[in-house]
Amino acid sequence: MAGKQNLRLTGRRHEGAIARPTVAGPAARPVNATALARDRQAGRVQVVGYDSGLAALSYDPVSGVEGEPDDPALLLAEAGDVTREPLTPGVDLAYTLGSRHCAGKLDGAGHEACAEPGAPYCSTHADDWPCARCTGNCDKPLPSCDAEHAVYLAAFAPDVLKVGVTRLARLPVRLREQGADRAAHLHTVSDGRIARRVERELAEALVDRVTARTKLAGLGEAVDEAVWADALDRYHVIRSFRFDYGFELADRPVAETLATGTVVGTKGRLLVLGRGGGTYAVDLRDLVGYDLEPGASDRDLQASLGAFG
Repeated sequence: MAGKQNLRLTGRRHEGAIARPTVAGPAARPVNATALARDRQAGRVQVVGYDSGLAALSYDPVSGVEGEPDDPALLLAEAGDVTREPLTPGVDLAYTLGSRHCAGKLDGAGHEACAEPGAPYCSTHADDWPCARCTGNCDKPLPSCDAEHAVYLAAFAPDVLKVGVTRLARLPVRLREQGADRAAHLHTVSDGRIARRVERELAEALVDRVTARTKLAGLGEAVDEAVWADALDRYHVIRSFRFDYGFELADRPVAETLATGTVVGTKGRLLVLGRGGGTYAVDLRDLVGYDLEPGASDRDLQASLGAFG
């Protein structure tokens, strides 16, 4: 496949357990172990994840953000090997979604397939990350818990404000992974447990989760400047951020699950595709687990929702 890059994988999956919008999509055909073995012998390609392209970014409160991002990409597995399918603006994707089943495991050197029907991951391969549920009443189960952490405020257009925490050096990565439009670094603390306790206190007045449905609803909108200015006035801000994802939208995108169209851009895990005069927003996590068949999908799609008011 043209444009793909060989990949050696390290670290956790980028996708998180965030609620997703209900979107139109093809009915996934059932899969079984015999069919999976036959597909692997035939060179069947499966979407097994996505890469934000942000690993090179780092952050220091004094010097700011360092490093340059790479293009985001779909991670495709074929017979145990994994490649990146770059999601560069202007690239044409031409795949039809086939069967969907568990995306298996990325083990650092390749891909371990799984025939279980659970998607994107079966119970064996689901990522049970303890920090996703932590409120600061833990024994710091991971080595990363002892690293310095940042407590941040993020804004999602037009007026949703979220409090969150991440390792200090990962702050710009975490914010862009979520598709934040604006952000502010509020506190630096010595470990993740303290960060979660501060987050819990701030979450009494702010949300600590933003669904993909909410982010999709604000895609293409501008941040309410009055709301953001008022939020900054209420906190001591160490450093603030304004993010540009490199594209503008004239029409409201329709939520869809497809891999056919011209890449307009990505914002967090939302992929925006143009197809047949319409604009469509795809939650990349909704593609994980699908087998890809070569050739553009000919499925009829809902027209764009119209221009912004």
